[in-house]
Amino acid sequence: MVNFTIDQIREIMKKTNNIRNISVVAHVDHGKSTLTDSLVASAGIISMDSAGDTRLTDTRADEQERGITIKSTGITLFFELSNELVMPKNSDGNSFIVNLIDSPGHVDFSSEVTAALRVTDGAMVIVDCIEGVCVQTETVLRQALTERIKPILIINKLDRAFLELQIESEDMFKNFIKVIENVNVVMATYQDESLGDIQVYPDKGTVGFSVLHGWAFTVNQFARMYSKKWKIEKEKITEFVNKLTIRLWGDNFFDSVNKKWLKKEKKETTRSFCHFIINPIKKIIDLSMNDQLDEIETALNGFDLKLTSEDRQLKQKHLMKRVLQKWLPADQALREMIILHLPSPAVAQSYRVQTLYEGPQDDAVANAIRNCDANGPLSVYISKMIPSSDKGRFIAFGRVFSGTVRTGQKVRIMGANYIPGKKGDLAIKNIQRALIMMGKKIEVVESVPCGNTVGLVGLDQFLLKSGTLSDFDEAFPFKTMKYSVSPVVRVAVEPKNPGDFQN
Repeated sequence: MVNFTIDQIREIMKKTNNIRNISVVAHVDHGKSTLTDSLVASAGIISMDSAGDTRLTDTRADEQERGITIKSTGITLFFELSNELVMPKNSDGNSFIVNLIDSPGHVDFSSEVTAALRVTDGAMVIVDCIEGVCVQTETVLRQALTERIKPILIINKLDRAFLELQIESEDMFKNFIKVIENVNVVMATYQDESLGDIQVYPDKGTVGFSVLHGWAFTVNQFARMYSKKWKIEKEKITEFVNKLTIRLWGDNFFDSVNKKWLKKEKKETTRSFCHFIINPIKKIIDLSMNDQLDEIETALNGFDLKLTSEDRQLKQKHLMKRVLQKWLPADQALREMIILHLPSPAVAQSYRVQTLYEGPQDDAVANAIRNCDANGPLSVYISKMIPSSDKGRFIAFGRVFSGTVRTGQKVRIMGANYIPGKKGDLAIKNIQRALIMMGKKIEVVESVPCGNTVGLVGLDQFLLKSGTLSDFDEAFPFKTMKYSVSPVVRVAVEPKNPGDFQN
């Protein structure tokens, strides 16, 4: 059951502080689909049980068949955050829109990642906890920082560490530290000063931990759980959670005998991250794999969770998946990271305009982009063309950076080869329809204000791949996207008759 309406989306689309545009990128596809499906399920579009199997953002038949993402796909999601959380600065209420673009992980499809990053403000970078930072991870981070995109990190596939390799808690922690340090080194190498501090840290909420089975967590999430379990007074919860979040990461140790926190490791102490986070998860996994239902329920009672009669029928891995999804739902952790730690269009466009707009930085269009002004001159960047259900026709997919794009509006279409002041690669045409992209589906709308991604019908005869739209005669185009790799076509050739083969 979809738990939002298009009218709700239209309302939030006008509030630029309550919008997040995000690309999901990884060096591998395996596991990424579970995270994106978890977010889609959280919005009520698919059931949580089918998350990871539905692969809603893999819209092509070959993507479903091969189990990888080939083309980036956009989907607009509506979320409401818990009132327990401190809402982002300048946000209007606790309802938010997330324009999510699921991008390919394979290096051969890097151009799709580039197209996705151009129209988003944040990137969820997914790294395998065992393989760590790979060449493609560095490529993605370099592309993101070049476009002034702020990243958050998801350390994925913890199930391999728990089940397959059965790594000790302390070794698991050291492995996480290594991954985070390597990511931060890459970001420090390509950092843009205008972005400020973009280093990621678990105790600041910019690093999450996830698993193929559809559960995930952040350190802050565990701190809130323990504040409820230990019945902290309502007035002191925020202060307590902030302090506990810091203690649950790094060189902080807990003496379970004397109930004391220590800064130095001793024989009787355990690292707090291991004691309060990793070890309880390990315990639940072990109990589930041994079908010890009564012990599981006892462990969950402390967090006010209960198993249903349907849950009790499950065995081993299926039981483990259900229990951990109830306790640590992936969508909750991901939603909070995206909304609380990634910028809104109103914030991001103020520092991104220099890398986006080719014209003078003080003209009307540049100022409208900088201020994310819905009443200013229209400027839309089209990053790619998507095949539509009408054979041979394409939908122009992009982002409205200023003004408001409307159905029937007359616009100047500036192609990739357009030179300001000349008439080459320039057309003036009416937009037939404006669309909200919903994965495999589309929703027709009258208008889309700035700060949002949009699909436009009727431009495919004038745009090959990318371009700029405006209703302002003196507008300059957006800068051409810089691709990190060159296109490669490989062809295997062999003779029909092997005897014809010559060295």
